[in-house]
Amino acid sequence: MGSGIVQIDRFSAPKAWLDQIGRTRGSAAGRARLFVLLDGLAAIGFAAGLAFGIDAIAGRRGAPTLALWLLLIASAMIARGLLARAAGTAGARAAADAKVKVRADLARAIFGGRRRPAGEATTALVEGVEALDGHVARFLPARLAAAVLPLAMIAVAAIASPICAAILLATLIPFIVAMVLAGTAAAAESRAQFVALERLSGLFLDRVRALPVVLAFQAEAATTAALRRSASNLAERTIRVLRVAFLSSAALEFFAALSVALVAVYCGFNLLRLLPFPVPETLDLKRAFFVLALAPEIYAPMRRLAAAYHDRQAAEAATASLATFEAPAPRPAATPLSKAPTIRFEGVTVRYADADAPALERFDLTVPAGTITALLGPSGAGKSSILNLLLDLAPLTGGRILVDGNPYTDLSTEIAWAGQSPLILPASIADNLALSRRDASRAEIAAAAQAVGLLLDRPGGLDFVLDERGSGLSGGERRRLSLARALLKPAPILLLDEPTANLDAASEAALLGAIRKAAGGRTTLIATHSEAVAALADKVVRL
Repeated sequence: MGSGIVQIDRFSAPKAWLDQIGRTRGSAAGRARLFVLLDGLAAIGFAAGLAFGIDAIAGRRGAPTLALWLLLIASAMIARGLLARAAGTAGARAAADAKVKVRADLARAIFGGRRRPAGEATTALVEGVEALDGHVARFLPARLAAAVLPLAMIAVAAIASPICAAILLATLIPFIVAMVLAGTAAAAESRAQFVALERLSGLFLDRVRALPVVLAFQAEAATTAALRRSASNLAERTIRVLRVAFLSSAALEFFAALSVALVAVYCGFNLLRLLPFPVPETLDLKRAFFVLALAPEIYAPMRRLAAAYHDRQAAEAATASLATFEAPAPRPAATPLSKAPTIRFEGVTVRYADADAPALERFDLTVPAGTITALLGPSGAGKSSILNLLLDLAPLTGGRILVDGNPYTDLSTEIAWAGQSPLILPASIADNLALSRRDASRAEIAAAAQAVGLLLDRPGGLDFVLDERGSGLSGGERRRLSLARALLKPAPILLLDEPTANLDAASEAALLGAIRKAAGGRTTLIATHSEAVAALADKVVRL
């Protein structure tokens, strides 16, 4: 990927992982850091232009000299505006690149590692990853600016007035202490807020999925009360985070204002020669105005860091949850198949987590290349588990699988699959069919739909828009849609799970030809209860 995000261990300690993101190098992240540093240089230029411009007016040095300093002021103002915009854009690009990488790693952990509750996984993929946005886009550039620019500006201010530089440096210390205390308080509240958000999201998703059961047992009141309690807990946690943020902001503004006030008082008394104690410097107008103009800018990077610090805390709170997702074991890269392979199961055992007995035990089977093998047996015999092994959706707890004599690796790109519960997206029928092959032409999509008997005698035809529940499609039409996807994908392995379930005898007979056509030239495994479907097979295995 062109983002420049390096491979990182997302599953290590949360703070260590976030710090590792901070050490990554990418074009967008590098530009964001450069732009915030250049903004500090422009601020120094603005202060210098203002100081020398006022001195030129006071000293009546003429219009050309004044115009020169006014040009510097205008240029610095324009440059700062452009740099702020560019830093924001580059930071957003860096955050987007980081989120793409993290979300891909997390998806592999969710689907390739230990199964997690749907609500927990959804919250991690959505809210958890999005919590990293502010950390990368705003906090990381602000942290660099806060570490470099205040000391650099104080050093520049020391050239004009060492005493003012000492005042600024002394007041910077309590400012930093206040930031640390506020950050520590915000960290615990942010973690509690994210946990409350995770619980509410999981509860809401689970209740939506179980809505028919909730309605059937008249549990609306209890479900509403549970959601209300969870939402109230989240609101309370959010208020606590905001309370800490407001208090810390007030403390930081106090120290910043105190610092600028002390510098202003010193400069004023020094210019009037009314200081009650001796100092080793005598300020003139341009040096005093330069320090006064620069003093607020010294604290600007610290203010931006304080404003973005809650992004860091939100990211740490989210990462504490993200880090619990275990990375899947590394697997060797799959070799693309040039033809239909021979698949061999040797002593295969499948045992799901928390199951009392294995779903499949010491299973042996050889599926010759280019043939159709039907798996027949009662529900629970392990037919779907055999297919899910090849799809990497079931755990191989014993034995081995060989493909053309080689140990099985990830062959998801080499498999066309039609399952019992096909995924339906809120999109057109054509878009739903094209999930299996994004580059399929309109004519190929229409041919696949026609081949499986997916009748499109509804308004819009292939452009008819479905909702996420597939409203408008019968159970049989859903099976046909799933089979059309498998037909559309030119993969050397075809897996069909109950392809004619919920179809009457006439519809099943009409679909048999489409199944045979889809299986042509492929190594095909069919899990079915239908003797008519089994009759298509070259080999029938009864479980």
